[in-house]
Amino acid sequence: MADQANNHQQVMDIGPPTNICHVAHVTYDRFDGFLGLPSEFEPDVPKKAPSASATVFGVSTESMQLSYDSRGNCVPIVLSLLQRRLYDQGGLKVEGIFRITGDNSEEEFVREELNKGVVPEGIDVHCLSGLIKAWFRELPRGILDSLPSEQVMQCESEEDFVKVVRLLPQAEASLLNWAVNLMADIVEYEEVNKMTTRNLALVFAPNMSKMADPLTALMYAVQVMHLLKHLAEKTLRERKIASSQIVPCDESEAEVGDVEEEYNHEEEENKGVDDVNKEVEIIKVEDEVKASNGLHFDKEKKQET
Repeated sequence: MADQANNHQQVMDIGPPTNICHVAHVTYDRFDGFLGLPSEFEPDVPKKAPSASATVFGVSTESMQLSYDSRGNCVPIVLSLLQRRLYDQGGLKVEGIFRITGDNSEEEFVREELNKGVVPEGIDVHCLSGLIKAWFRELPRGILDSLPSEQVMQCESEEDFVKVVRLLPQAEASLLNWAVNLMADIVEYEEVNKMTTRNLALVFAPNMSKMADPLTALMYAVQVMHLLKHLAEKTLRERKIASSQIVPCDESEAEVGDVEEEYNHEEEENKGVDDVNKEVEIIKVEDEVKASNGLHFDKEKKQET
């Protein structure tokens, strides 16, 4: 009886619970914000994610999810997804990559999937490359539009172009650097894919800026083509120099000297070439501008090997 009385007394001495913690599991959706949030917290948390967009094409980078690539460029995740899938499927070694047009119906399907954050399996590499170009082309503002057009038009050398792109804001500079390194990656397999820095600059140039006047836009696109070509060649040269530095010191210095001498020699040989081929370049850029805007229906078809 005494034990029962003691137990009863101990039970009666228990006080109210303290340090209570309520745990709620919620999900964060990029379009709808927090899902499953307790009602008492809802007034303090935005219902919609302020930086989310329902589409990844035709919207500012400010409304898209971003990530850093291996070179430290902060770019939209959609570009990283497309690039990774392009590389995984051997796109770097496909002849005419970024020049040959993909299937329109497949592109529309992939666009819908990309809006969900998914890259479908088994997509043709030409569709993937076409979507990368389309992403740049459909931006509300071209990534080079913040540059003074007069200053860009006056550039004549690699040094001039390097100096002018330093005027770009950080976001646009990262996108340009990403695109230039993508071009350099492709040109490293030039013997297989037949895409030179000039060819790639030609197909990328119309997608990098927007101008209302067609004639001005055409002439500017030609200059942008030179800008991209110079930057891609500079990147390739820097990679070659960097790779040569892993060999012993004496050989490395010789390699670096050979690379710089080769570049200087090419510069001397190419003096005046741009002027000679200027009309041809304008025609080619004009065709690419028409193709980029759906005005050129004689699309080059893929050849089965």
